[in-house]
Amino acid sequence: MDRSSKKGSKMACCFPVILDRSMRSSFKLSKSSSSNKLNKSKSSICSPTSLSMKKKSVQENDHLVVCFGELLIDFVPTVSGVSLAEAPGFKKAPGGAPANVAVGIARLGGSSAFIGKVGADEFGYMLADILKQNNVDNSGMRFDTHARTALAFVTLKADGEREFMFFRNPSADMLLTEAELDKNLIQKARIFHYGSISLIAEPCRSAHLAAMETAKNAGCILSYDPNLRLPLWPSAEAAREGILSIWDQADIIKVSEDEITFLTNGEDAYDDNVVMTKLFHSNLKLLLVTEGGDGCRYYTKNFHGRVNGVKVTAVDTTGAGDAFVGGLLNSMASDPDIYMDEKKLRDALLFANGCGAITVTEKGAIPALPTKEAVLKILDGATAN
Repeated sequence: MDRSSKKGSKMACCFPVILDRSMRSSFKLSKSSSSNKLNKSKSSICSPTSLSMKKKSVQENDHLVVCFGELLIDFVPTVSGVSLAEAPGFKKAPGGAPANVAVGIARLGGSSAFIGKVGADEFGYMLADILKQNNVDNSGMRFDTHARTALAFVTLKADGEREFMFFRNPSADMLLTEAELDKNLIQKARIFHYGSISLIAEPCRSAHLAAMETAKNAGCILSYDPNLRLPLWPSAEAAREGILSIWDQADIIKVSEDEITFLTNGEDAYDDNVVMTKLFHSNLKLLLVTEGGDGCRYYTKNFHGRVNGVKVTAVDTTGAGDAFVGGLLNSMASDPDIYMDEKKLRDALLFANGCGAITVTEKGAIPALPTKEAVLKILDGATAN
């Protein structure tokens, strides 16, 4: 998304999104049991939202990170520090945690792809095009004619708490089926990243589990950010059980302090013993705990510690954790064993902290994700303690 074109503009919560006829007609949909998906031609994917990438170049890319899950529209208030009800208007921004991570990696110069489903509607087409514009391989996207693209209203209130309101009953991302998965794309990945929102309802839950199995069998590193959103789950207990149901399969897990408290039924999120005994598992290579502006903690089988954050003035914290994950996975895609060298890991985590810090200085997630040059600039003179 072009940030410069949005500056100074006032946007209400309802507005037209215009796609010209040539753009709309180039999307080719084929019928499936529960949805429609893009038809691939024999030579290429004939769509303006398809990344123009030769198959050979993708196969040769051993640094690919494939992100699986939801892609949606975030609406954030045009002014800071208010509740959703108090907001005078909203600015639309592309979002969805796995998609944020994919764009974050690509914006840093890495290689990423996204697998998920949106509606065959104006927002869905726009989101697919935004991925393309940000150099994310979107060939794994599917479009559903029976459900709309998900919407989320999110704000950072004056007390620092985030407030969410979701519109997805059901939204297209919930209807992705196993038959619609691009398993060949998953098998080309070095890292397969996912959250927990895609575990909430069928058929997407089964598609999620099948994608994980495909990635694991292909030798991918499995990266998991639960990204707890309680209002989307039937109950708190269902959320806890659902998130933990795939816990022991991940190689890398990122959680927040609040998520530790939730998952451990109220235990101290700052207690290293709690983290190691309740959340660290035998197959895990790296467990990360993000602490907002204070930085992060890291745990491996051989060592643990913390890396200080980068101090900035927060405008909107949406996507900060995704930027952090994108920064780390971009480093790990080039050096998968980075978790074994504490100094290298600390350097990578400082860089990831810088990614998160920059993201909170602007409204929206994807529009605020930084370039490598921007991160290095903000980290200039900073050292990991």
